[in-house]
Amino acid sequence: MSPQIQWMTLLWMLFSGTALGLAYDSYRVLSGQLRFPRWTLHVLDLFYWCGAAIFVFRMLYVNNYGQLRFYVFVGLFIGVWLYFLFLSVTTQRFVVMLIKVVRYIIDLLKRLFRLTVWTPVRLLLKLLKGLAVILGSLLMFVLHVVLKMLLPFWKLAKWLFRPITSRLSKLSWVDKLYRSAVLLWKKWFPEKKE
Repeated sequence: MSPQIQWMTLLWMLFSGTALGLAYDSYRVLSGQLRFPRWTLHVLDLFYWCGAAIFVFRMLYVNNYGQLRFYVFVGLFIGVWLYFLFLSVTTQRFVVMLIKVVRYIIDLLKRLFRLTVWTPVRLLLKLLKGLAVILGSLLMFVLHVVLKMLLPFWKLAKWLFRPITSRLSKLSWVDKLYRSAVLLWKKWFPEKKE
């Protein structure tokens, strides 16, 4: 392996170590801010280390066809060390600020949704409910008036069909049906005392 490839591999391993430190800090701050359950932290740690191993070996394979040498470990160690020495605090602050910005945007979108969609829909539903109550009351009033107007015709029909109904009244089931109809009529349309 030529010295040029060795130096390029060392530089890429420095970069990989820095990237691993950046990913670790971001993951650590995210898990602290978002308060994942404790059992998920172990699973997330496993995903992090699997992803880190795949990333490092992919970088190694691209640069020197996967040859593992001592300077590869030195490059990774120095990259991680330099990252934690100079960039760790800045990265943590940046991730915290980014989380706050995302939370603010989500809160703003919730308020916007509530203002533009939820509140008008609720008002429309209240309006429709009020209209349904008004229309129901109006319909019951019209029905009451129509039935009051038909009352003389009902009495006339009752008088005309008295010979038939008097014979039917001797049957007990017809009598029960008639009484329940009369009770229902009186319940729905009580006579007003003047």
